[in-house]
Amino acid sequence: MARRKSNVKQGGEEKGLRQETKDSIVAVGALVLAALFAFAAYGSAGKIGDFAYRFFSLLLGKGYFLLPVSLVLIGSALLFSVRQRFLSLPLIGAALFLLSNLALADIIFGTRTGGLVGSYGAAPVVYLFDSSASIIIFSALLLVSLLVIFNASLRWNFPRKETDGVMIAKKEVPSAAVLPLDEEEIEEIVETQEDHKEPEKPQMKNVSPEIMKELKRKAPDYILPPLSLLDGDRGKPSAGDIKGNGNIIQRTLAEFGIPVEMGEVNVGPSVTQYTLKPAQGIKLSRIVALQNDLALALAAHPLRIEAPIPGKSFVGIEVPNKSIALVGLRKLLEEDEYQKGGPLIFTLGKNVAGRAMYADLARMPHLLIAGSTGSGKSVSIHSILLSLFYKNTPLSLRLLMIDPKRVELAHYQDMPHLLTPVITESREAISALRWTVKEMEERYRILQKARVRDVVSYNSSHPSEFMPYIVVIIDELADLMSAYGRDVEASIVRIAQMARAVGIHLIVSTQRPSVEVITGLIKANITSRIAFQVASQIDSRTILDGGGAEKLLGNGDMLFLAGDAGKPKRIQGAFVSEAEVKKVTDFILKQDSEPVYNEEIVAAHANGANGGFDGDDDDELYDAAYTVVREAQKASTSFLQRRLKVGYARAARLMDMLEERGIVGPGEGAKPRDVLIGREEKNEHYIS
Repeated sequence: MARRKSNVKQGGEEKGLRQETKDSIVAVGALVLAALFAFAAYGSAGKIGDFAYRFFSLLLGKGYFLLPVSLVLIGSALLFSVRQRFLSLPLIGAALFLLSNLALADIIFGTRTGGLVGSYGAAPVVYLFDSSASIIIFSALLLVSLLVIFNASLRWNFPRKETDGVMIAKKEVPSAAVLPLDEEEIEEIVETQEDHKEPEKPQMKNVSPEIMKELKRKAPDYILPPLSLLDGDRGKPSAGDIKGNGNIIQRTLAEFGIPVEMGEVNVGPSVTQYTLKPAQGIKLSRIVALQNDLALALAAHPLRIEAPIPGKSFVGIEVPNKSIALVGLRKLLEEDEYQKGGPLIFTLGKNVAGRAMYADLARMPHLLIAGSTGSGKSVSIHSILLSLFYKNTPLSLRLLMIDPKRVELAHYQDMPHLLTPVITESREAISALRWTVKEMEERYRILQKARVRDVVSYNSSHPSEFMPYIVVIIDELADLMSAYGRDVEASIVRIAQMARAVGIHLIVSTQRPSVEVITGLIKANITSRIAFQVASQIDSRTILDGGGAEKLLGNGDMLFLAGDAGKPKRIQGAFVSEAEVKKVTDFILKQDSEPVYNEEIVAAHANGANGGFDGDDDDELYDAAYTVVREAQKASTSFLQRRLKVGYARAARLMDMLEERGIVGPGEGAKPRDVLIGREEKNEHYIS
């Protein structure tokens, strides 16, 4: 054991230079060489300078001066280009720069003007294309060489139309790289279209004429918020000594009899992934079992091992970065994948390789979010909501927000997308969920009558009766489950099972990932899940059916399990500040002085007794239960089981409904419940 520690320490001391340091050294060398070659042309660089001048004059002819110019370009690119990725790029660009200039000089000013390089470089092209075409070719090559040296682009930021009323300029977003670098922020160009003929605005189905009229009145003036309201990425990730860490991993595994070949290194916003390929015959479980030993050797905690990486024959070891970068929402929304995505696409963040990750709620079709306090759940919900606001008008998306904690979704109060004010009371939340179930059933009847399969087909064939998407957000499921567990679970399961085709989707969040809150039925029907940092592996298994979430770093570090994926993906979630949320909501609220609510949802709660509901849609045996209890003048769950020949669960639910509607009193242990109405009396909340 002592010998192994000594070897590990030795491996850690083999620190290599950072890539930025190497680039700076090469840049200084290139600039010094440029100065020496310039002095050599005037005989001021000694004997070596004279020899170099004669040699390169033979090669380059009168284009000798281009040699120091090329070296200056290389040094400038390495020192000042924020987009540089590889050292070889400026070297290749400089070679193309020299060749194209010398060839042009040879073609335009005569043979050997560009030296041997220009003469032999131009000859085959002139032979094949003639002089005029060759000038065009080498001019293009000259331009390409400058683009390669500075890794630049000729693309102009012409604005393009994204949605009605808004034009957003194109902006290049850096692709993922092994060592991603920060980009300079580019001001977003946002213009409001004028003199634009709006198409006929569709009306919403199944809402009152007053709501329809109000929304149609406001829709033509609605403008989607500009991306300039959001912030970009902040900070730069630092992985520390990448080479030294790779040596430590390789040495540590070798000392346990596991030879491996190190692969690429991916530096993400919060973790760095070291990939390795074990030798043939090595079981992956042996590598996973050494997780604590690797964490000790690297002095890094927590450390996560992904064995294997999905789609690759490598094992990934994820080590926390020395310093992390905040992933801004703005750059994620500028990506083409989001801009070209569907109306319910939203951002997740960036994976361990720095690539932007997205998900589509229409395909999920529901999402469960869980994690401990302060792990990033609320910020994730804000990120999802802003993603939806940047894609949808109040005509295309309606929201039901349930916030038992009262403060998490307060920013969205009075938003025009809301079907009701933000719901904070548990009884009102139950009413909203039951209304959602009824709305789902009504939409299915409409689709059946129209002979279409889903809401997309219906909206395509019936544009004048547009059916908007409805997204129900529950910020804290645990509070609802503790008060109305059976009702909440039944409604969520019913919606999750059937609502996809009619455009109704659930986003459910909880900070208490226990089996009492995330029940088996809820998990079985909400297959897409996000797990933030949790306290134990048991909580992780409750969310993801596997461990891993207990090893996350917090602050937006998540594991995303798609419904069609076998293993979760590690993602650093997008950070959205309270100031950004306020700027976006203020921009939207300025366009609509008053929200347009659906009063039916509130009325369902107001008209009920003790949170009950009018009508007998909840159970077809309610009439029979009411009659049996009123005539027998006694009430208990076992009594209903015997008389109605039903199971305990259904009898208990019928008894709860009778209590909610004022038919029977509350239970008092083993005593029978009091019947609150006489044999001949009719209860005002009973509808036959």
